[in-house]
Amino acid sequence: MDKLGEQPQRTFEEAAVRFLRAAEGQSDYRTKVRHVKYWRTVFGGRAISSLTTEEVMDGLPTHADYPKRGRVALTPATRNRYLSTIRRIVNLCVEWGWIGSAPKMRPHAEPTVRVRWITQGQAGRLLYEISRDWLKDAVTFALATGMRAGEILSLQWSNVDTDRAIAWVTADRAKSGRARAVPLNADALAVVERRRDTHPTLVFTRNSKPQKQIDPKMFGRACKKARIEDFHFHDLRHTWASWHVQAGTPLYVLKELGGWETLEMVKKYAHMDAGHLARFASAVTFWAHQASEMQNATGEGGVKPLIDKENSGGASGTRTPDLRIMIPSL
Repeated sequence: MDKLGEQPQRTFEEAAVRFLRAAEGQSDYRTKVRHVKYWRTVFGGRAISSLTTEEVMDGLPTHADYPKRGRVALTPATRNRYLSTIRRIVNLCVEWGWIGSAPKMRPHAEPTVRVRWITQGQAGRLLYEISRDWLKDAVTFALATGMRAGEILSLQWSNVDTDRAIAWVTADRAKSGRARAVPLNADALAVVERRRDTHPTLVFTRNSKPQKQIDPKMFGRACKKARIEDFHFHDLRHTWASWHVQAGTPLYVLKELGGWETLEMVKKYAHMDAGHLARFASAVTFWAHQASEMQNATGEGGVKPLIDKENSGGASGTRTPDLRIMIPSL
């Protein structure tokens, strides 16, 4: 039995299990499980109250091992995701009363998100310079749907309904791990119709052979011929999103269309459109308002000093002589 006023020592495993139970059903649950498995290799068997800031920061993973790619250094963004998981665990322990306070954990600085997009005119030149039909269709489909390269190349005929103009990205093929429906516009439907009978299972193949990735050299050559620099296939997704925002698509709608997990991920495109601010721009108009008043008072082409009416002196007839703005002829 615990002594009065003393907290029982809770282990990292106890905290992790309760954390995962609370996260069940969330779209990134599998990511949280992966993070917990890693942190258990660092803090397994430890009392959760014994963790320090220095130990957590030193324990962050630096590399990941892949079967084909080998050992790859983790980006600051990926390391911050691991940090976010353990920070959430210890913060929950504070809420549960298991520890008195949580160690401070500052995330690593992340580089500015790269948003590279092209105009519709540039997109037309790019498509013109692509000689292979399969790549031209893939690029057109990406510009029409915003789908990622992996989602496009893994798209199956069983996941396309042309009558309803919808394609489905299944959970096992989605980057977020969450399935979503993708509306198909006229351009996308035209591509689907062209791909008929090219493969019994997959919509996009190269000479009837499945592709794991877009050929970067072939795509790069087309970009060079179209005089488009620093542009990659994934930037077609940025282009699609940028065109949507410029056309007035609300960010929360774009979030669902593109399959982003949070609205924060879509805000990087917000600067593409100021349409929602335009109606407020005329709330303060000084020069045009004063010019209009002068035209009414003196006729077109008149020039007259403007007087601050609030400081004109009222009944005394005094006015501020230095407050003069000369408006040129209109």
